[in-house]
Amino acid sequence: MDIYNAAEWMLDRHVAEGRGDAVAIRCQNRSTTYSDVLADVWRVQALLFELGISAGHRVLLVLNDDPVFAAWFLGTIRSAVIPIPLSTMLMAKDLAFIAADAEPELIVISAEYSDFIDPILAAAPSLRHVVVTEAAGRMFTIEPLTWADVPTAAECSVAATTRDDAAFWLYSSGTTGMPKGVIHRHANPQATFDTYASQVLRISSDDRCLSVAKLFFAFGLGNSLTFPFGAGATALLEPRRPTPQLMLEHVRLERPTLFFASPGFVAALLDTDADDDAFASVRATVTAGEALPADLQRRFSERFGHPVLDGIGSTEALHIFLSNTLDTQRPGTSGTVVSGYSARLCDDSGAEVVEPDRPGYLNVRGPSLAAGYWRRAEASAAAFEDGWLRTGDVYTRSTDDHWTFLGRNTDMIKAGGIWVSPAEVEGVLVSHPDVLEAAVVGSRNDDGLEEVVGFVVARAGRVVDVDVLNAYCRGLMASFKRPRRLLVVNSLPKTATGKIQRFALRAQLETGQP
Repeated sequence: MDIYNAAEWMLDRHVAEGRGDAVAIRCQNRSTTYSDVLADVWRVQALLFELGISAGHRVLLVLNDDPVFAAWFLGTIRSAVIPIPLSTMLMAKDLAFIAADAEPELIVISAEYSDFIDPILAAAPSLRHVVVTEAAGRMFTIEPLTWADVPTAAECSVAATTRDDAAFWLYSSGTTGMPKGVIHRHANPQATFDTYASQVLRISSDDRCLSVAKLFFAFGLGNSLTFPFGAGATALLEPRRPTPQLMLEHVRLERPTLFFASPGFVAALLDTDADDDAFASVRATVTAGEALPADLQRRFSERFGHPVLDGIGSTEALHIFLSNTLDTQRPGTSGTVVSGYSARLCDDSGAEVVEPDRPGYLNVRGPSLAAGYWRRAEASAAAFEDGWLRTGDVYTRSTDDHWTFLGRNTDMIKAGGIWVSPAEVEGVLVSHPDVLEAAVVGSRNDDGLEEVVGFVVARAGRVVDVDVLNAYCRGLMASFKRPRRLLVVNSLPKTATGKIQRFALRAQLETGQP
């Protein structure tokens, strides 16, 4: 049996090879070395043993980006326990749904999200323990430990896992709108490093990685953990929500060499008064999450003087598999296939599209694909077939193998790089007492980025106040899900059977005649 553990690959080997004093993490003006991280990983492992949490058990992580995240993510994997990082942008009901689905034994949560603990516990009777990363100052259904309560520990052993064993889950809404647990193997992080980080980014131990995307995203997990730890480099972590000014201050103080962002954040940075040499330390910016419009790519690259590498990845593939490169960038495309992966386009019948510039559904195959979805046999069968992942994206391929994104084969919206379910947003809108009906679609803004747009019909005798409705949504939805525009209309276009014609609404937006 080929014994292999992803945490050991990311962490132990640096200490064993004499690089333990190298800085692994910079966070809020503090340095954490690889030896420091390993010591905290042992603390996690010792606590897991004490609590009776063993191989195969699940642990929810609702944590900000800081050294504690790295300790818990790597410590659980090192013990063959399954960490499940969850978005700190979600509401309590969203986290509760996932907790009920995953059936975890333990939740580790940053103190600022402590109000979510009781709803999560109520939804998941499997939960037996809570760890709060700072003193929270209140009582819970289960009395929590704090991170400070976890003592230092002697060296703990590495679990005898294999490359094909489950290592961690990431929850993705995919194209159905329902959260699904994406099961990743121990082999998958190194696979993304050996393909994308090593060959496309040419990462080395001298690099300093700063990511707008958080660690709970597949994109952010690679940017801020797998890639820097794989190379023995430094991850620059920020626990707070990213803003353009905050990231610019990080760039000024920490001097990153690799910067990772969404296309929307690139647009926001271009809208600041940052000096043209603000990114002088950065040798490349990487964008993913949605297609980067060609104009934004050109403007950012020309203004800040370094290449912008747009690409596409997915939670199911763990990171980027189509990308522009340091040597060649073609604005408006997702670049070429990353070495180690294969891509193809298929038509509605599943036959391969071989003609250049003909649209087709993108399928990808490679070493980092997930093993499938937790308890979603039908969804797994639909997404994974014979080693190929159906991405749900529509692409064209040029004669010289550059791939261009055209759209999606569903009504799902990808706003700010995150999937949004129209049905979920519509459900909130129609719960307002003034709203009779609602329809939500994705629309491109002036920068070419997709945003959420809501159409609402007022109830008889009522008037919809857009400002009031916006405030209502703010209290019930994560920021990335809220409509950026709300339009009050007299009626919604429908089919003969009463289904809303979302394509007609998108067409109205494109023509400027809602």
